[in-house]
Amino acid sequence: MSASINGAAQILRPPADGMPYLRHDRAAELSAEPGSVSTAGDDIAAFEAAADAEIQIDARGCAVIPGFVDCHTHLPFAGWREREYELKIAGASYERIAREGGGIRASARSLAATGDEQVLSQARALALEMLAHGTTTVEAKSGYGLSAEQEIRSVRLAAELSARIAQPLSSTALLAHAVPDGYDTDGWMGAVESMLPAVLAAGRVTALDIYVESVAFANRHLERMGELAAGHGLDLRAHVEQFSCQHSVPVALAAGARSVDHLACLAESDLPALASAETAAVLLPGAEFMGAERVAPARALADAGGICVLGSDLNPGTSPVLSMPLVIGLAVRRYGWSVTEALLAGTLNAAWVLRRSQRTGSLEVGKRADVLVLDAPIGHIPYRLGHNPVGLVFVGGRLAHVRPDCAWRVAR
Repeated sequence: MSASINGAAQILRPPADGMPYLRHDRAAELSAEPGSVSTAGDDIAAFEAAADAEIQIDARGCAVIPGFVDCHTHLPFAGWREREYELKIAGASYERIAREGGGIRASARSLAATGDEQVLSQARALALEMLAHGTTTVEAKSGYGLSAEQEIRSVRLAAELSARIAQPLSSTALLAHAVPDGYDTDGWMGAVESMLPAVLAAGRVTALDIYVESVAFANRHLERMGELAAGHGLDLRAHVEQFSCQHSVPVALAAGARSVDHLACLAESDLPALASAETAAVLLPGAEFMGAERVAPARALADAGGICVLGSDLNPGTSPVLSMPLVIGLAVRRYGWSVTEALLAGTLNAAWVLRRSQRTGSLEVGKRADVLVLDAPIGHIPYRLGHNPVGLVFVGGRLAHVRPDCAWRVAR
């Protein structure tokens, strides 16, 4: 299939081709000039119109940007936890809910009680909704198993989900998410090591993940997870500094982590080392907003030249949010970022976390044609908070979604 996206008001492009990421103190170097884009097969062919393309897109007044890469989700999961949100609004803390059997344990019970097809049906529906909001690459974490059997199942379900959705999917094994009943932290880490070969056999896992917090695991477990990841040729990712400062970032950096995620309670003293590393700082403003958490020091990380990333943290408890345009709007308002800083964090730099930036995350000739046509210039994304600006979505050169009111733009 070939397509020609014609006469766009803005085309968002990196300052140079072939960049694996762009540090955030250089985000202003992104350009958004008028033009056209043509595709051939799976890839971007040229930055000019192609009169002979099979699909012609009228992009007048529109911005054309890379598809969003959501590098932090907890798909697939079963059910929702809206009652916990009511408790939080009434003043209950995450820690209290977790210690009383809610939180991750509640989702683990739901997963165990729900059949495969029902889990996959919910996950596929969410992935389709994400596609309509411009997410063209998605990450999926296990972590709601809390047993070897259910963690293995979660990874298998992620592999099955990958075959049922339009977006490429990266699978992460979040094997240390919470401490199951009958274990202490050290005992569960021993179980993680034992189950790991079977987990890896169940799907195409590319990273191991761990949650370091007062109600979860400690820095010594983060070190051990790093050893397991290195021993199996996997990336290390880590949920850290969400509700309290554990000084986990130096530990994660020493272990060669690909990313550290959340960072709402990042210590000022730990910021310079993170900002100068190739470890990405994955920020999750949806979780911060929904949980009334502290706001991550995103402005300082950007100014210091960190590799800043945005994700939805889509999960049934702390962030039932899947819209990357909404996440970008929250980041602009709450972090004091420009729209280009936020777009960089949701595209190229997010692709870096998943080791996909060679093929996606920016508009370049020869890269995958994961392309969005927005219904307005990029400044409207944060300005019209809650509006979905995504009119057309291309995934690997295929027109995968057309918003009904934008169908007039498409001529086949």
